[in-house]
Amino acid sequence: MFSNILCEIAIPSFGNNWLQQRVPVDSVMRNPDFRRFWFSSILAQFGAQVTLLALPICAVLFLHATPGQMGILAAFESLPFLLFGLPSGVLLERNRRLPIIMCSDFMVAIALATVPAAWWLDMLTIQWLYAVGFVIGAGHVVGGSAEQVFLTFLVGREGLVDAQAKFATTESAARVIGPGLAGGLVHLLGAPVAILCNVASFVISLLNLRRIRTREPQPPPSNSHPLRDIQEGLAFVWNQPLLRTLAWVSACWHLLFYGFSALHVIFATRVLGMTPGTMGMANMLGGLGVLAASLLVKPLSQRFGTGGGILIGLCVSALGFALVPAIPPALFGSAAWTVAAYAIVVFWIDCGATLFFVPYIALRQRVTPDAVLGRMVATMRALTVAAAPLGALLAGALGEGFGVREGLACIAIGAVVLAAGGVFGTRLRDAKA
Repeated sequence: MFSNILCEIAIPSFGNNWLQQRVPVDSVMRNPDFRRFWFSSILAQFGAQVTLLALPICAVLFLHATPGQMGILAAFESLPFLLFGLPSGVLLERNRRLPIIMCSDFMVAIALATVPAAWWLDMLTIQWLYAVGFVIGAGHVVGGSAEQVFLTFLVGREGLVDAQAKFATTESAARVIGPGLAGGLVHLLGAPVAILCNVASFVISLLNLRRIRTREPQPPPSNSHPLRDIQEGLAFVWNQPLLRTLAWVSACWHLLFYGFSALHVIFATRVLGMTPGTMGMANMLGGLGVLAASLLVKPLSQRFGTGGGILIGLCVSALGFALVPAIPPALFGSAAWTVAAYAIVVFWIDCGATLFFVPYIALRQRVTPDAVLGRMVATMRALTVAAAPLGALLAGALGEGFGVREGLACIAIGAVVLAAGGVFGTRLRDAKA
């Protein structure tokens, strides 16, 4: 009953005739199961904003984590991509994806629920957060890959761009509203209780996903060894020049991004002197970058091709990374100008990331046949995020040894080099698919 009401929030319940009269014939919005899946995605995106802020705040403010410890935390969050990325491809090829998504969400919800429980029992430690971060990462590896494959099944290849654009639009709304909401929750209730709110969103999402009626056919049983399937997925990506190029470019981007993720909360709170509330507000304003990118990604891809759109996103995010270490604690003698500058930087990073990943995901899906789609997604995610733990650990070590601002400066240099390498060292600009 509760989930039935919530499912209709995303699309007003005026009846099928109303919907068919107002939604274009080729729109994925005519599919009720897509609307349900989209609604769960909205809950996940808003909940993720809470966790993205609250979990590192727990480490920095409550447990007084060092830059090195923040690097380890970010590494634990990304380590499952390296450990489970390739096996998850075999799992997706041999099983229905929706149950996998639901099991992954349930596992993440339980892990998050332990944080406020441990805090209330005075048992919360940085090692506890390492374990929680690892479980969250494992859920994202398996569940995230399953979501991409299930979405392709749900809307078909011809509906992928339309569906991805809608996901990007709602992500932009989550990025605009979510950080402010997260900052307010953390400020008013404390980070552990804010995390508990995200757990509630997972419960609602799971009830909603149960109402999806479309059932994938059970994949035929495979007689091949799982290691052979993993080898075939790696071989497919390696032998496809476009996928191989996308893999190394995305791997370098993830290395830099996870380095940034390891240091940015310490930089904002301890170096720039921002509170969780002002940090949430800055991220809320910066989230407009996702909104801008969601509006620009389609015309840019039409004008410059899908590969050209990827390169534009790479350059825009590089500009954001380059500006981070230049922000002073009191710009023009005012903390307010510092918050504004931080928001502008987040705007560029989020805008660039969206411009990069929306065409990136669409392009790799289009060049992959159905028979290896699950293994391709898992292989690409494993290869591209494999460097993330290294990036987080290196950034933490740089922040510990030379200072947080200096560590972010190294990330900025790497981002500029990557953008130049993508533009002048690849043929992505020729990819028009």
